[in-house]
Amino acid sequence: MAKTSSTASAVTRPAAVSLATAFRFWLKMGFISFGGPAGQIAIMHQELVENRRWISERRFLHALNFCMLLPGPEAQQLAIYIGWLMHKTWGGIIAGLLFVLPSLFILIALSWCYVAFGDVPWVAGLFYGIKPAVTAIVLQAAHRIGSRALKNRVLWALAGLSFVAIFAFDVPFPAIVATAAVIGYVGGRFTPDTFKAGGGHGKADKSFGPALIDDDTPKLAHTVFKGSRLLMLVAVGGILWLVPMAWLTVQYGWDNAFTQMGWFFTKAALLTFGGAYAVLPYVYQGAVEHYHWLIPQQMIDGLALGETTPGPLIMVVTFVGFVAGWTQALFGGEALFWAGAVAATVVTYFTFLPSFLFVLAGGPLIESTHGNLHFTAPLTAITAAVVGVILNLALFFAWHVFWPSGWAGAFDAVAAVVSALALLALLRYKIGVIKVIVSAGVLGLAVTLVKPWVMALLATAMAGA
Repeated sequence: MAKTSSTASAVTRPAAVSLATAFRFWLKMGFISFGGPAGQIAIMHQELVENRRWISERRFLHALNFCMLLPGPEAQQLAIYIGWLMHKTWGGIIAGLLFVLPSLFILIALSWCYVAFGDVPWVAGLFYGIKPAVTAIVLQAAHRIGSRALKNRVLWALAGLSFVAIFAFDVPFPAIVATAAVIGYVGGRFTPDTFKAGGGHGKADKSFGPALIDDDTPKLAHTVFKGSRLLMLVAVGGILWLVPMAWLTVQYGWDNAFTQMGWFFTKAALLTFGGAYAVLPYVYQGAVEHYHWLIPQQMIDGLALGETTPGPLIMVVTFVGFVAGWTQALFGGEALFWAGAVAATVVTYFTFLPSFLFVLAGGPLIESTHGNLHFTAPLTAITAAVVGVILNLALFFAWHVFWPSGWAGAFDAVAAVVSALALLALLRYKIGVIKVIVSAGVLGLAVTLVKPWVMALLATAMAGA
């Protein structure tokens, strides 16, 4: 509960926070940041604004609004921004790295378990139940984003057209995003109310006491915009991207999977407007349909692992990289794990590098004003289009889960029931994603273990008759 202004004024302002203290906090965040972007942002708000008072409510929301406009995982970008605000460039780098590093190591380990032991009956049983739950989770994402973004008939029409474009005509995801951005930009000029961003993150009208970085805190020296600093960051960012990409090209060739992963996930990082679910269709198109690094069922399993580990949901790309490196034996048949681990690291590096550059380069510009951010009409249109794209992804998942052998095969009624129950739990009873996935996995395991006994009983009964 927010404190009154009189109570707030009586509270002492927090002491300066050392970089070592901040390091320990961001490391802790890396291990407890479950719940997707909403959960991660809520954790940071409670810890940084309410409990520790390192930053004020208004400054926190101002930073969050900026990160929401950027492509990439907004929760990690918010951590970079606050880390930079408190401890300059190294503070931002430390906060951003620690936000994803624990998840990187955890997902490499889980991905290894998946590819090495995925055929073990009890593991297969768990994933048998998890797959339909993931289908329900993607449907819930379409519903959640759609209920917030589709505020009028024009946005509904944009979502419908994007669905038809990708479902019926296989239009590439970048083309859909670019078209939606143009529509939003033009529409925002002529009918601004149509493309007015809805929802938001509330007003900054609460006070939890004096903050270390408060509303009236004088501008810090490193937050002042300087053209020379921006040019330096652009140059350093270019080097950090170009050198590894050039090395991969020279070492392995442009057509090698390592090089193509770096190039593909660089493009993916620039298209993640609207959260991880927005870019998943693009990753699916590339990793499954174009490059054939994975099969559809593996992509579904990867999303399940991403949902149940800390860190941004877009960390599912780490799983994609590991499975691709392993299945293609990029270092030969004797080094499958290392091929997977290196591929996972390459993918993660190129996916998250732009987020650091966007925040560190744009932070001083945003700190120059604490007014409302503009240019949201293209983002509104992109978010509307993304709803249709996510719905298409959900249908693709449903097809591969409910008809695992294709349309000519049998319909898996058990998977459909599990998916329906998961969707009911998510939408009607608001049960958390991790609980739904765990419950579905246990149910899938039970069905897998019981099914042979049931089949044997039926066979015995039929033989006796």
